[in-house]
Amino acid sequence: MSSSQTSHSLAFRVMRLCRPTLHVDTPLLVDPSDLLVGEDIYDDPMAASHLPRLLGSLKFQPSGDAADLGYRNRFLLNDSTDSMGLSGLLLLPQAFGAIYLGETFCSYISINNSSNFEVRDITIKAEIQTEKQRILLLDTSKSAVESIRAGGRYDFIVEHDVKELGAHTLVCTAHYNDGDGERKHLPQFFKFNVANPLSVRTKVRVVKDTTFIEACIENHTKSNLYMDQVEFEPAQNWSAAKLKADEHSSDENSTARETFRPPVLIRSGGGIQNYLYQLKSSSQSSDQIKVEGNVLGKLQITWRTNLGEPGRLQTQQILGAVIARKEIDLQVVRLPTTISLGRSFSVHIDLLNLTERELGPFEVSLSPDDLPEERAITINGLQKMVLPKVEAFGSIDFHLNLVAMKLGVQKITGIRIYEYKEGKTYNPLPDMEVFVDLE
Repeated sequence: MSSSQTSHSLAFRVMRLCRPTLHVDTPLLVDPSDLLVGEDIYDDPMAASHLPRLLGSLKFQPSGDAADLGYRNRFLLNDSTDSMGLSGLLLLPQAFGAIYLGETFCSYISINNSSNFEVRDITIKAEIQTEKQRILLLDTSKSAVESIRAGGRYDFIVEHDVKELGAHTLVCTAHYNDGDGERKHLPQFFKFNVANPLSVRTKVRVVKDTTFIEACIENHTKSNLYMDQVEFEPAQNWSAAKLKADEHSSDENSTARETFRPPVLIRSGGGIQNYLYQLKSSSQSSDQIKVEGNVLGKLQITWRTNLGEPGRLQTQQILGAVIARKEIDLQVVRLPTTISLGRSFSVHIDLLNLTERELGPFEVSLSPDDLPEERAITINGLQKMVLPKVEAFGSIDFHLNLVAMKLGVQKITGIRIYEYKEGKTYNPLPDMEVFVDLE
């Protein structure tokens, strides 16, 4: 921290306000029995049986007893919990400490009058300056402090949600009338750095129509982080669900556990916790065709540190692989169980319009890429079938007559759809294998 070197009657003092820590004192404590006998007394069952009566007659007083004004028993181990070193006292912060992204910076600021005369008409301003912006925390220009007596002070508290990394400067300024009536300007600067408390690494994997996001959170602080919430907020046309390991427990406690969920501990200095989310596209959304890009969503992370000190972070938008949206889809409703060589058979097909606009009319045919003599299965009769228009998100079913020209396992392939209005050709039906028999 640095401040102005100009001589002034006033001076700012800054103390960071944060949760206290537990005062831990680990003294060398002894068991009262060790003062009288050795460990070998337990080798003799009879002697060991008289030990409690012997100790009881000495009437050892607990170290915290008010009657023990000399604290002569303070080194005695009266209870097993005494060895933990927790004195029951809380320790206020002794230094400015590390400040992390996502925390709330809270500071107690005192402006002191160290002169021998009173100063008047004090206007105070406190600001946070970062590399990108300057944020006003306090301004008393419209209601100036009337006076601060000699040796007196004026105190106030400022808060700021830390949302940027890097160097920060707490700028405290004061305008006041000195004892001789001179108007003076006091600037003081208190610098601190904001670090990243954790890192989030994500992996996106697509399995058929389902997208999985794996998030790995690593703790970079010097204290344990207790994660209250790590939730994925999906983009507009996605739905998300957190996947958890199977837990073998009774249903009676499941509701209570969901209501009072214990926080997940990520240990200090590099502790890691992994989360897995399953994403599915909202196929019924009427505006899914308008969505451009590959934005999946973002993570909302909240945690607590020492004695419940809160923190909150939001990641940037997580991107996934661009998924080509189908405009139409063909689904086979029914296929004959037996197909005979040279005999016509019918395939029941459903055509679905997946857009929010009307499509059609359509023309169904086989792809001209394959020569007729090379096809194992071809259309029986007219080589082209015309279908009417299909309304938005509607469907139409039709029967396509085919005939098998070769024996054995064959593929129904090359069925394509031509849309007259926009002049587009679709090949939405995957290849299907069938078995062709003689009879």
